[in-house]
Amino acid sequence: MKINVVESELNKAQAILEKLNNNITIFGSARISQDDPLVKAAYQLGRSLSDSGFNVLTGAGPGIMSSANRGAFEGKSKSIGLNIKLPKEQKPNPYLDQCLMFEHFFTRKVMLIKHADACVFFPGGFGTADELMEVLTLVQTRKGKQIKILLFDSTFWTPLLTWFGDLEKRQYINPVDLTSFEMVDRVEQILDRLEA
Repeated sequence: MKINVVESELNKAQAILEKLNNNITIFGSARISQDDPLVKAAYQLGRSLSDSGFNVLTGAGPGIMSSANRGAFEGKSKSIGLNIKLPKEQKPNPYLDQCLMFEHFFTRKVMLIKHADACVFFPGGFGTADELMEVLTLVQTRKGKQIKILLFDSTFWTPLLTWFGDLEKRQYINPVDLTSFEMVDRVEQILDRLEA
């Protein structure tokens, strides 16, 4: 890892993203099947957010990211992708008004979170889990701004929340930490929470 590359990535992204307001970052699986109902929901969310005046930020990849970007791209606001260079899944999806390229996961993650007014987490794998834990930690420690965190698809996220409950019983986290996020099952619920 080269410090000058890290600095360059952060500075370039900051110069572009600081000009945008009303940003919602959407996270989720790059590997999801295109016939999965979550893909349709991600498109619907991207389109609804865009038409409501929100810019949509994603990791610029396929799957949930591509669907959300497509909805935003076809809407009234910006569709922005922050892509990571990887051996697989690195190709940016075609539904972007602007695409920023990153060498490092952590610099991309910083920019996806720093410029978001809310984060929506669709089901996903290790990358999505990593991004969720980062956001929860930043909110818990007040090292980031207090943003809305929405977990889409309660069936998927319930086992994780069960584990969170065990963490609270062991006093590894505080009860208030369990109030920093909310589970939702419909796109309409997300829009309602953002307007609240």
